[in-house]
Amino acid sequence: MCDLVLRSKCLNHFNFSFTCNNNLILIKNSLFLRIESHSFTRNTHICKGRKLNADVIIVGAGVAGSALAYTLAKDGRCVHVIEKDLRVPNRINGELLQPGGYIKLKELGLEDCLEQIDAQQVLGYILYKDRENIKLPYPLENYHADVAGRSFHNGRFIQRLREKTTALPCVQMNEGTVTSLLWKDNKTVIGVQYKSKDGKEHKAYAPLTIVCDGCFSKLRHSLCHPKVEVPSCFVGLILENCQLPFENHGHVILANPSPILFYRISSTEVRCLVDIPGQKVPPIGNGKMANFLKTMVAPQIPAELHDAFISAIDTENIRIMPNGYMPAEPIPTPGALLIGDAFNMRHPLTGGGMTVALSDIVVLRDLLKPLTDLNDVDSLCKCLGSFYILRKPLASTINTLAGALYIVFSASSDQASNELREACFDYLSLGTIFSSGPMSLLSGLNPHPLSLVLHFFAVAIYGVGRLLFPFPSFRCTWIGARLILCAFGIIFPIIRDEGVRQMFFPATVPEFYRSPSAR
Repeated sequence: MCDLVLRSKCLNHFNFSFTCNNNLILIKNSLFLRIESHSFTRNTHICKGRKLNADVIIVGAGVAGSALAYTLAKDGRCVHVIEKDLRVPNRINGELLQPGGYIKLKELGLEDCLEQIDAQQVLGYILYKDRENIKLPYPLENYHADVAGRSFHNGRFIQRLREKTTALPCVQMNEGTVTSLLWKDNKTVIGVQYKSKDGKEHKAYAPLTIVCDGCFSKLRHSLCHPKVEVPSCFVGLILENCQLPFENHGHVILANPSPILFYRISSTEVRCLVDIPGQKVPPIGNGKMANFLKTMVAPQIPAELHDAFISAIDTENIRIMPNGYMPAEPIPTPGALLIGDAFNMRHPLTGGGMTVALSDIVVLRDLLKPLTDLNDVDSLCKCLGSFYILRKPLASTINTLAGALYIVFSASSDQASNELREACFDYLSLGTIFSSGPMSLLSGLNPHPLSLVLHFFAVAIYGVGRLLFPFPSFRCTWIGARLILCAFGIIFPIIRDEGVRQMFFPATVPEFYRSPSAR
């Protein structure tokens, strides 16, 4: 028997108020439904205007944190979000959402957050090498007309997500800096300690704490084995009032020493990202960066963008962002979970970060849905363990592709590496499955890592064929052998970091079957 009256903003959000007696619920539209009384084991909260007793604490209100808070609140959870800075972010990352990520955004009911921010549709890429170019469209023939990539100002998108999330009555969002996790018996996370904007210390408790505080996370060390590498840095510029050679497409220039990207982020602005290998970049303040961009980079970009590129340098609005790489190596922890860049990073060349994060949110939502009480520690731990396995196919595909493409697309003094770069360009130039296959992987539409490996070694074999045709020589045969070894040396370290078993054979891992949704 369930004998209570609940009339709160949380319940009004779901468009019903009821008196529960004899297991009957009166819906506003005068419909009657019979339910099981045990389905109300979850604590009831009044989430606006009163102190929140949260089901979930989320640390960080970026793309991942805001989208996750909205998703869990829509499922009836009371969510407490703590973000260190609620002002509009000003970043040069997180500006390109692949079609696979857009599909996940639609699954979460958040696609309208791309409206009113001047987001631009992206239909594919243009790949440049030595003034030649090839067009690489996304394989969208079997999808709804609105499915495509989107590019935008990251800050505008995040603010739209935050607005939609805080409009839900079961979400409380506070500005504050989380200083530590709260532990029970040094093995279970039961909440967080944070400092509000006025300097006061607070503690918040919940059966589940999800940390998604970005690539510079200070909380990840107790929840994973962070092995962060910084292979390069992006130098960011905004080109004003110029036309891309091919509108609605990202432009990738295979420059020396590494790629340059152009893509539109509004109707009047084009983002340029210049990749510089390593962690040391020319300083901005003394003019060395401007000189580097004008003398080393400008001669390699398309002529149509040259003048706008020089003008953007002269405005001195140059931003630098380190490009981190970190494989996901979680420490299973009762009551806590990592998600987003705090958990897993890949090179941003392919723009796959938001696609991975949104896919992870869909997986986590489906795992948590059957749990009516997050205080059930055993069931919650099984769900969290399953999450790390079920996310692997798509996440590892995008991670591996990003790492491998960055190495292949970068210039090298090694002849075998340069032959692999040439082979990749020519392989994609063949069109049909030779371009649509890799593009389906890059776009997040094909979450099958085996397909990635097959295409990668098809490129290598194609490169060997180019060397040996029409008449093989000892020199070309030697370079071809080194090319194959180079391909192995690129992709297998990344696969090893991702986990061979979890990546290719997730169904053989026991956690794959332990979640309620899997059963």
